[in-house]
Amino acid sequence: MTPSNPQDPQKGKVDEAKISEEAKETKAVAEEAAAQPEPKAKPKAKAKAKGKAKAKAKPAKPAAAEETGVDKEAAEATEAKPKKAKVKPSERNPEGTKPEGTQEPAAAAATEGDIKERAAKAPPRRDRRRRPEPGVLVRAQAKYVRTSARKARLVCDHIRGKDVAEARAILAYTPRAAAKAWIKLLESAVANAEHNHELVGEDLRIAAVHADEGPTLKRYRPRAMGRATRIRKRTSHLTITLTPKES
Repeated sequence: MTPSNPQDPQKGKVDEAKISEEAKETKAVAEEAAAQPEPKAKPKAKAKAKGKAKAKAKPAKPAAAEETGVDKEAAEATEAKPKKAKVKPSERNPEGTKPEGTQEPAAAAATEGDIKERAAKAPPRRDRRRRPEPGVLVRAQAKYVRTSARKARLVCDHIRGKDVAEARAILAYTPRAAAKAWIKLLESAVANAEHNHELVGEDLRIAAVHADEGPTLKRYRPRAMGRATRIRKRTSHLTITLTPKES
């Protein structure tokens, strides 16, 4: 048997001719496409939608209104009416009326006259620093002070009948432990006079001052031979009475 020819030279030439023809055709098509002008882009749909929405939003005037002009007359009437100015509550005066700028002149004058009449009829304010009557007595008391009445009396005898300022100076320089309790009690009495009776603290003097015995606390202390001795912890009640100075 004779061997068959695996490659046909004529068939290979035909394929190359076809490939060259196809390449020429694609090149010609591409040149034609490049020569043609590009088509214009279509407008967006959103712009059309906006134009339609604006057209719907504008209400069409009725034919009768356009002919008669009723809308124009109503607009002119509303413009001609003066707008009332609103008055805030903070801008009102104490009587509850509007400020003078919003009232008529006659009404404003009437309100001013009423205010003056009310001010004249109102009772005068009390002077808190007026001189009080000589018979007023102001009292302050401190109970269960941990000092004996005898020791407290040794201090209070120095300030009896003195002015408030002088009594403060005496107590400030008294070298006894009971003086601290008397200073606190004196300040309390002055505060009572100023707050409760509207008096001036510097215009007062000490009318009476005394120390009374309070309850005694019993304690025991051990001593020799098994004995015990009593310890007495004494207390006292201190009292100060103030009165205005004589004029």
